[in-house]
This record gives sequence, structure tokens and C-alpha cells, in this order.
Amino acid sequence: MSFSVRLMPSELSFSVGEGETIHAAAAAAGIGLPYSCKKGVCRTCRARVIEGEVRHKHSSLSAEDLAAGYALLCQSVPVTDVVVEAKPLPVVAKSDIAKALVADMRLAAPDVMIVSLRLPPRKGLQFNGGQYVDILLPDGARRSYSLATAARAEGNWELELHIRHSPGGLFSDHVFSNMKARELLTICGPLGTFFLREDSSKPIILVASGTGYAPIRSMLQYAFEAMPNRDIHLYWGGRTRADLYLADEPAQWDAQHERFHFIPVLSDPAPRDAWQGRTGFVHQAVMADYPDLSSMQVYACGAPIMVNSARRDFVETCGLPADEFFADLFLTQADFVENESVAAS
Repeated sequence: MSFSVRLMPSELSFSVGEGETIHAAAAAAGIGLPYSCKKGVCRTCRARVIEGEVRHKHSSLSAEDLAAGYALLCQSVPVTDVVVEAKPLPVVAKSDIAKALVADMRLAAPDVMIVSLRLPPRKGLQFNGGQYVDILLPDGARRSYSLATAARAEGNWELELHIRHSPGGLFSDHVFSNMKARELLTICGPLGTFFLREDSSKPIILVASGTGYAPIRSMLQYAFEAMPNRDIHLYWGGRTRADLYLADEPAQWDAQHERFHFIPVLSDPAPRDAWQGRTGFVHQAVMADYPDLSSMQVYACGAPIMVNSARRDFVETCGLPADEFFADLFLTQADFVENESVAAS
């Protein structure tokens, strides 16, 4: 048995097969909807069901969200015909699987490795700045990493990943112990819908923590070329100076681009940092500078606690429209395991 899904206000419709999620069916129909983790944790695909009913395979939504009719489209299976309030996205490049050669590895901080990959000739990857790729491991597991490379219209043959070491992590342990140049990896991408919305002229606030800078780096290099008239403010936060492992780069861009401003923020600077800049939580630095965010767009990437705090406080305290907050949470395998345990309890 199949059910129909109608999106509002676009009036786009498509069918969903038995047991199929709304997001998967939309993708099969060529309709782009927001997503990131596809496991019901990040909440990027959160949307409101106006009519009909769905069941969740897994969900990280609060009881309040569920009572208000919200659903996670990557986990929502219709049990009736449904009407969903969701804005379709421009169609992005279709994901594909490719072999990638490790061309170079550079330690940018004690726990951050910059890994350069090279794709085969005639196998360039087309993507939007902000998207990510999955590394496919031999046991079938996947690990996701954002692309830090400037996206080229003709495709990219060289890719850059910023990999933070998560002790005990299946892939990051390998990167920091055994991986060498010329190793072959299998990647799948591009993935995700964390990219700049070009149908707006609103000023942009970019918020990053740690290696959340990677996709924002790619976004910025695109924006400098494609959106020279939009004001962009980057707030990059870390605990100590070492966490802002490429801070000289956006500082240089700040000097080169009149409409771009870089604000580094440390929450717990070490004495050796001799830090004289902003301190505290990075999203609170944004709120101090912009108590009214009602006319802004925000793109946030990094640790879940930062992204979720920014989403809540920007909307509830600073008046940011909820649909002008775009995010990509950097989730570990432990986050997924914890979510599955909560869902099962």
C-alpha cells in the first residue's frame, strides 16, 4: 500500500511506498528536502505534519515537538495520506561512490588532521559548499566528514577534509596512527543540504565550533565569488587557541573583503595563549553583538551542544525566524548509539 504526500505551500506531491520514509520517497521523486545525518538525531529534516499521521522509526524530537505535529522526515513513515509543511530545495548533485587517493596529510593541531584526497581523472565531484562525504569502511560502517574545499562548477578532483581525533573512533584512530599517503579510500558524496541559500539578500551569520570551520570554509570561498554584496560575519569558537587551527586564514579574508568580518572566540583560553580577544561561548558572542536577529540568516556547524543552544537562543531570545537557521551537527558514533538507546527506552 502506498500513501500520498503533499508539500505546502509548494503543492508538490509524491507517493510513498509501504515502509518507506518521506525523505527517501521525495528523493526518489527528484524533490530535495533538508537532511543531514539520516538517523533521526540532527533534526535538520524536522517539519510539521499538517494533516494525516506518520510513525517514526527513530526520533530525537521532544514531547512538545511531537505534540505540535512535528516529524523527522528521514525517519517518518506515513500511515495515511499526509500534508507536510516543508520547503523544497534546489536539486543538488546526485551522490556517487568513488575511490580517492590520500594525497597528503598535515597535522593542523594536536587533534586535527587535514587530509587531502585526489579523485581519478574524469571522476570530479560536483558539490555545494557545506556538503559532506561519507568514508565507506571495510566493515560497511560509514564516517561523515565535511568538504573544506572551494567548490568548482566543473567539479573537484582534489578534496580536503578536516578530521578531529576522537579517541576510540574507528576511522579517526586509523587516521592518527596508521594511515599514510597513497592509501586508497572509498567515498560517497556529495551528501547533506547544509549550503548557502542564494534566494535571499539577508546578512549572513556563520557560527562554527572546532572543525565545524571546514564546511564554512567551503561556503565562504564560494560566497566571496558568488555573493560579493552580502554582509557575512564568521564567529569561530574553540576552547583554546589550538582549536582555531586555521585562524590566520579567515583573518586574512577579513582584511581582503570589505563585507566579511571574522570574530574568533575562546571559552577557556590557556595562559600560554596570551589571548586578548573575545571569550565565552561562541553563540553568546553572536547574541551580544546582534540581540535582534530577525533580519538575518544563520548557518551553524559543529558540536551538537553549540548548534542546539544557538538554535534555541537565537529563535527564542533574538527573534531569528526558525526557518532562517541552517545547521549541520558534527555527531559521533556515541551520539547515534545514545539516541537509539533513548528511542528504545
